[in-house]
Amino acid sequence: MIYDSDNVREDWTFLTNHAHVLLCINHNADILLREVAERVGITERAAQQIVADLVRERYLIRTRVGRRNHYAVVPQQPFRHAIERDHAIGELLAVLVPLPRATDTDPR
Repeated sequence: MIYDSDNVREDWTFLTNHAHVLLCINHNADILLREVAERVGITERAAQQIVADLVRERYLIRTRVGRRNHYAVVPQQPFRHAIERDHAIGELLAVLVPLPRATDTDPR
């Protein structure tokens, strides 16, 4: 553990590595797991295991495209913990990675 001069732990975050991986994939559906691992600060093997968890629990859909994988996030999937089970992961994604806003010049 890493502590600062006031003996406060500095190595924790509010989001888990699973959430960080999901955010990376939500941002780029064709991202390589090596890049995910680098951005999250984990090993490539850990990124693979996390993606396997997310696919198994249907938070992600993995599709093979040639030699690469393409991922689709399933935003309506509920959180796993009982405290958040009434919320879908799409709500978190909407807050942390907002969708582009329509402009006033949109013809629709």
